[in-house]
Amino acid sequence: MKKLILILGDQLDADSDALRGIRIEVDEVLMVESAHEAQHVWSHKARIALFLSAMRHFAEHLKNLGLTLVYIQQSPKTIVEEVRGRLLSGKFTHLICVEPGEWRLKKGIEDLATELNIVLEMRPDKHFYCTHQEFKNWVAGKKELRLEYFYRLMRKTHGILIDQDGNPEGGQWNFDRDNRKPFPKKGPGLIPPPELFEPDDITKTVLAEVEAGYSDHPGSLAHFQWPVTRRQALQALDGFVEHRLATFGIYEDAMWTDTPFGWHSLLSSALNLKLLNPREVVDAVLAAWKRYDLELATVEGFIRQIVGWREFVRGMYCLDMPQMALDNFYDHQNKLPAWYWTGKTNMKCMQEAIGQTLEYGYAHHIQRLMVTGNFALLAEILPKDVCDWYLAIYIDAIEWVELPNTAGMALFASGGRFTSKPYIASGAYIKRMSNYCGSCQYQSDIRFGEGACPMTNLYWNFLIKHRPQFEASPRTRLMTANLSRISDADQQAIQDHAKGLLRDLDSLWRPHPGY
Repeated sequence: MKKLILILGDQLDADSDALRGIRIEVDEVLMVESAHEAQHVWSHKARIALFLSAMRHFAEHLKNLGLTLVYIQQSPKTIVEEVRGRLLSGKFTHLICVEPGEWRLKKGIEDLATELNIVLEMRPDKHFYCTHQEFKNWVAGKKELRLEYFYRLMRKTHGILIDQDGNPEGGQWNFDRDNRKPFPKKGPGLIPPPELFEPDDITKTVLAEVEAGYSDHPGSLAHFQWPVTRRQALQALDGFVEHRLATFGIYEDAMWTDTPFGWHSLLSSALNLKLLNPREVVDAVLAAWKRYDLELATVEGFIRQIVGWREFVRGMYCLDMPQMALDNFYDHQNKLPAWYWTGKTNMKCMQEAIGQTLEYGYAHHIQRLMVTGNFALLAEILPKDVCDWYLAIYIDAIEWVELPNTAGMALFASGGRFTSKPYIASGAYIKRMSNYCGSCQYQSDIRFGEGACPMTNLYWNFLIKHRPQFEASPRTRLMTANLSRISDADQQAIQDHAKGLLRDLDSLWRPHPGY
């Protein structure tokens, strides 16, 4: 028996279960750089470079272990096509891999094994706390699927922030009210920088190849300093818990110009490439909590993102695909404005969030949810267009985590499947949580007419249009209650103004006719 062991670009773990039981003298390891994966969506240059650099560094590690490695660089074929060719040329009897995170690739590999009548061992991905079966068991019989209850189960199951009596540390499960404040009016002040890494020879070669081969793709490589090895990922983790964790929680939702990273960990790309295991991230945060007597609120807020939301969206993705990619609860059909790819818009908040993303390949969760995502929902943009943009533009985007966050949470495309309400806000929220509005040509408190903030106008238009839905839920009823303070004439003016915006969203990069 000869086994072909496939290592995917987001499975760069030296302890990967795919390598369990490998016979160095017989079995072969395959890694594939597929140009198709970079072009499946119009990927940011930094996202392409991150995958290629991390893969090539990992390939060097495998070679140093003495494994027989076939490494295919920049193939024009898909990964599945390259796997087919290798299986047919090498007289393999088994194909071994860790389960792909992406439904499309998982299905392709399963179909290939059936086609070639080869034994497929698709082993579980052990980089998660919750298995597929455990998630299915939790879902069974529930009318509502909500993060909070899943999160509590995960905390109990794994003994995370649980006291000796089996209760949550601090007497409560969730400390959101103590977190998520805006920066002071004078700004964020001095924030210790995250761990960034100068490109080595391998990375420099990749950057040059990406600039040459993907010159028409969006984004910049000027600031490419992301961790691409296991050692660098551990250094990034250590730097976060030592210097940035203490103030993470209180300002995790705050936004400010020229502050691309805030107090955030920047560990998501390393986690999603499997250079880090979430267990060691959580363990490091818990150790720092005890060592430095950190605020429980900030520690719980960070751990909820890892143990709660990250695990939850992965479970929902595996449960609901491929339907999740097709969901369009509101039947939105508008095209994604061209300025989503350039940042050239008069809206300062969108200009800042998109411009930062193009520069670094990164924006934090509020910039993604409550700026770019909020606008996309209010502007009635086709969910697939938005999801493709999110998958393309962020360096940490892999479909299992990107799609539920974008379609399910930011766009409410899945309806109330696993989120209890649409996450929408007017320009007032942006003004409260950032300094973006101070230099914007639009006024966040004007709903229609000259100087009206597009986010504010479309927010009120959305509430008017979907008033019955919002009034039916206790969680959103207060939002529509505010409509009673707006006269019928003004509500009509809001809708008329919105119609002009929705007819030509691309116009928001220049003065809109009729303002």
